[in-house]
Amino acid sequence: MDAVLGIDIAKAKFDVALQYPDGRVRRKSCANTPAGFRDLDAWLRRHGVTHLHACLEATGTYGEALATWLHDTGHTVSVVNPMVIHAFAASQLSRTKTDRTDAALIARFCATQQPSVWTPTPRDIRELQALVRRLEALHDMRTQETNRLASGAATTAVARSITTVIDTLTDQIAAVQQQIRDHFTQHPGLRSQRDLLTSIPGVGDTTAAVLLAELFDKRYSSARQAAAFAGVVPRIVESGTLRRPGRLSKIGPSRVRKALYFPALAALRCNPTVQSLRGRLRAKGKVPMVIIGAAMRKLIHIAYGVLKSQRAYDPQYERA
Repeated sequence: MDAVLGIDIAKAKFDVALQYPDGRVRRKSCANTPAGFRDLDAWLRRHGVTHLHACLEATGTYGEALATWLHDTGHTVSVVNPMVIHAFAASQLSRTKTDRTDAALIARFCATQQPSVWTPTPRDIRELQALVRRLEALHDMRTQETNRLASGAATTAVARSITTVIDTLTDQIAAVQQQIRDHFTQHPGLRSQRDLLTSIPGVGDTTAAVLLAELFDKRYSSARQAAAFAGVVPRIVESGTLRRPGRLSKIGPSRVRKALYFPALAALRCNPTVQSLRGRLRAKGKVPMVIIGAAMRKLIHIAYGVLKSQRAYDPQYERA
């Protein structure tokens, strides 16, 4: 029996709403653990469901294991942007928000909108993604401790404690950076993609790792689609006499935009393609932040091009 399954995911548990083709709905709550997945499977089989279209929101790492398990079990899975579900809820004039009602809402969305099918990220990309996110977390923690030390520790003992933590974090950062280098060494396909990206002036090894782990782990039909996912396309607001200056949409993973900021500054100094873009925008009177945002977007376009063509960056080709 084909049915749809709306899933509201949380850290410790998930709520599901099983909607049959005739509109009937059954609900259940399960632990967000492998045992909970098996409990869900047994529940579905008791109700005669052997294949379904499951839909859940993209909520960080909480739903990845469940989505992968559902895919491996043979079900169709969709992982959608929470903003899409929020907009659908508004269109349905939904006033109640609980885990149970959210699961039912997602089931209705799945049944009526037929969202695109999701497939798990390959294991080598998932491992790279975990390493990249760990490195970012370590950098953030070291920055916090460095700021505490700079603000003036209350006592000498506290200062020593902070310094010890900073030293430990520095060692861990170096260790994870080496693990990332080793990961590329162990996966020639990833290594060749990294080398293509680092052929772009302004893009180094760290930025290339983030782009492969967080942006180009998905398939896009165009460079514009990749830039839109990263949230570096302009958001234009024009309605009647209202005219707001365009600014980055910032829809999508913020860590991609964070990783591109300094490479964009570097590209404005050393990348011929981005320098040409800067000249055109300056001639139009664009302010520096608009130019930086355009440089970030241009780097994604160039990165998409070199990965798709499997050709290293060529400024003459970019100008053609």
